[in-house]
Parts: sequence; structure tokens; C-alpha cells
Amino acid sequence: MYRFLLTPRWWGINLFVVLAIPFCVFMGTWQLGRFEDRVQTHEAADKQPAPGTRAAKPVDELLPVDTVTSGRPATATGRYADQFLVPGRKLDDRTGFYVVGMLRTDSGKALPVVRGWLPGKAGHTSVPAAPTGDVTVTGDLQASENAATAGVDATGGLPDGQVGMISAASLVNLVPYDVYDAWVTLQRSDVRTGGAAATGTSGTADTPGAEDTAGTDDTSGGKATALRPVPAAAAQGTGLDLKAFQNLGYLCEWFVFAAFVLFMWFRLVRREAEAVRDVRLGLVADQQTAPEDQEAPAATAPDAPPEEPTAPDRNAGTSA
Repeated sequence: MYRFLLTPRWWGINLFVVLAIPFCVFMGTWQLGRFEDRVQTHEAADKQPAPGTRAAKPVDELLPVDTVTSGRPATATGRYADQFLVPGRKLDDRTGFYVVGMLRTDSGKALPVVRGWLPGKAGHTSVPAAPTGDVTVTGDLQASENAATAGVDATGGLPDGQVGMISAASLVNLVPYDVYDAWVTLQRSDVRTGGAAATGTSGTADTPGAEDTAGTDDTSGGKATALRPVPAAAAQGTGLDLKAFQNLGYLCEWFVFAAFVLFMWFRLVRREAEAVRDVRLGLVADQQTAPEDQEAPAATAPDAPPEEPTAPDRNAGTSA
């Protein structure tokens, strides 16, 4: 009854099923592995002490930034050089911009330092001047941003002095020196109250609450709103975010596909077997054994009306 499985048409169907099911199972297990990796990374991050509670280390000892060193306090010593604004950044549901100072170290490379956040529009808000002279900053280490980072403006077309993302790949094209493939965000404001920019050690406020005080003067003589520290963000891939549950959803989809392929194969086999059985029992005429050419009976023409008798030829009798 199942000899039809050896026909060329069924060979193609069987080959598709044999290849499709293992492929779906493989893709499902791969998605399961991705989900388990994210869960393990999240659990490992929870077991570790908070990055901000660890002792600060030189930034060179914490590179490259990974899930372990991200958020760790890092120190660097140098002089502030160029300064950039990063527009479109939110803090406490308010839109503003980051103030990034390029701290040139003794090695010649510059470390991007997020000095803080200011409300308003970049380029239209006064910015406190960066400390002058040699400074030592202490901030939470962060990996370079990319197009997938929240708040990043990858469209370009920003005015001079503004950047869309804090990344060595973008900053190195704007400054004449090398840039660290990382950045730090200061734990406290580096600007003192009273209009003078702080010098010396940065990252700690000399006056309690200095980072929340408004009305700091900038170098142009105008009033500049005090910088607010930017909290460090969790490293990408260390939490059970939407992507983790997407992996779980894809896992279910691949196993559903495998079950559907197997179900459809059994259904086709059953239908074909029932058709073969019906032919054997004579319930359905076997189209393959039926004569291919059956001549239809010749159509009979409708009966023609009887012919009228022909009248005798009188001229023939007279001439005789």
C-alpha cells in the first residue's frame, strides 16, 4: 500500500522533510543557546558587586571594556583639550545634551569624559568651562557607543562641535590625536560654585551639592546651568532585555515549524494511502489502468424526411 513512497514525486517530498526537520531543530537549539547565554550573563552580573563600589583603577588596566569592566571606576590624568556636545540625550525624562571633554593623557591619547548633562538645546545653552591645567578624573567606564545605543543620532549633519555618538570611530575624525576606545562619565560635577572652574583633581565636588547648583558662570561671562552627572549604563547584553525574549520566541517558532512539516507529511501520506486503498476496493476507478483513448459512439444523423415519389415521364411513352 505504501509503495507510492518510492515514486519520484514522493522522493522529492521525503527529501524536503528529511532536510527541513533537522534544520528547524538546529535553529531552535541555537536560539535556546542564545537565550541561555543571556540568562547566565545576567545571573553572573547580579552576583558581582556593584561596579561603582569597587576601587578605582587606571583606565589602561580596565581596557578593553567588557561586561566585567563596564561601569568600573576608572582614573586618568591629563589636560582637557577639545570639547563636544552630544545633543538629544535624556535624563529623568528631560531632553538635553551631554558635555564631553577630551582629556589628553601623557600617552598622547585622549579619553572622552562626559562631564555632565545640561537641559535645553545644544548650542543655545551656556556650558561651564572645563577645568584648566593637569587634572585627574574619576568616572565610570563605558564602552564606545554604536548605532544601536539608545539616544544615538546616527543620521549626521550636526553643527560643528557636536557629535551624535561617543565613539572613538567618530571622534578620531574630528581631533588630531588618538582616542581611547572607551569613555568615562564623571560621578560628580567637575565645576565649583561661584563661577570658577575647578582645577586639580576632578570627579569630586569640593562643596556638597555642587553638582546640583545652578548659575555657574562660564568663560564668556554668562550664566551657565550646573552640570548634572550622567549615570553609567549597564553593558549591552548583560540583562534580560527584549532581545532575550525574542530569542525565546524564535525558539518556539522553529520547533512549531518542525512539528508542522512532520504533521503535513503524515497527512499527505495518509491521504495518498486512502486513495490507493479505494482503488483496490473498486470504490474509485483507477485512472492509470483505464483506456486512454475511448472513442465515442458515432453520432446518428437525424432521420431525413421521406423522398417524394418521382412522377413518370409522359414524354418518354409518347415518343415510343
